[in-house]
Amino acid sequence: MEGLNQTRVTHFVFLGLTTNHGLELALFVLFSVIYLLILAGNLLIIVTVACNRCLHNPMYFFLGNLSFIDICHSSVTAPKMLRDFLFTQKTISYGGCVAQLFFLHLCACAEIFLLTIMAYDRYIAICHPLQYMSLMNLKVCAWLVGSLWVGAAIHSLVQTALTVHLPYCGPNVIDSFFCDVPPVIKLACTDTYLTGILIVSNSGMISLVCFLALLASYVIILVSLRGRTAEGRRKALSTCAAHLLVVALFLGPCILLYTRLAASKMDKVVAVFYTVLTPVLNPVIYTLRNEEVKNSMRKLRDRKIFSRGK
Repeated sequence: MEGLNQTRVTHFVFLGLTTNHGLELALFVLFSVIYLLILAGNLLIIVTVACNRCLHNPMYFFLGNLSFIDICHSSVTAPKMLRDFLFTQKTISYGGCVAQLFFLHLCACAEIFLLTIMAYDRYIAICHPLQYMSLMNLKVCAWLVGSLWVGAAIHSLVQTALTVHLPYCGPNVIDSFFCDVPPVIKLACTDTYLTGILIVSNSGMISLVCFLALLASYVIILVSLRGRTAEGRRKALSTCAAHLLVVALFLGPCILLYTRLAASKMDKVVAVFYTVLTPVLNPVIYTLRNEEVKNSMRKLRDRKIFSRGK
């Protein structure tokens, strides 16, 4: 609390993605379309999973939760970024910055934990099919989702506490388009080396450990598939390939950002990728490669058209 009482900065200024106003307007149109696609695509998956009894199983329960997290994750940064594209002065209050930082890490960590749980679900389904319904029943799934939110909240509180305990009394310009721990603590009026080590230990290790756990689970799955039929291998590999692609697209940028202390000129591009582009790609990856989801969407569409005709 002592560092918080010394805070003199009341707001922060973002440098944004570019200083070219013409390019900002073009980016506003592009990212507005992307954000609308994120909302529409992920909401469609949530509605499809909720309305179709055939999809009421652990895999699609987790997929619906992933879509919900993607909507929340992108909504932490995208609306503010879109607004700032239209204004020369890109500011955020100190409290708004802290809130954005907290919810960003909450959603990102929740997604990392959920992707790890989804890999565990696939491991149980493929390697222990006879025990699947007892090991992954509704109660267990609900407990896992509740636990991941608790874990994500603890992580986010730690990250936020590491940030707000520092004194901010001088520069207030953030070289980014949103508030995150690394660019914010660079503005602190004190040595932040130890804080940076703690941040890397917390965020970086979570990303790295979950990634290694995911990798290990899929190695075990691939080994177990050697004795399966060609059709069984194809179905299992199709599901696993979609999940691995999502993991690589999300965890790759997180590991790049949070396992090193020094900043890079590419950090903004990496940040755009995992806060905006990954959430719009997830629905595409899971629907284009999944016949069951596509068929359920067609049935939902036909049902709506038929109801309208009545």
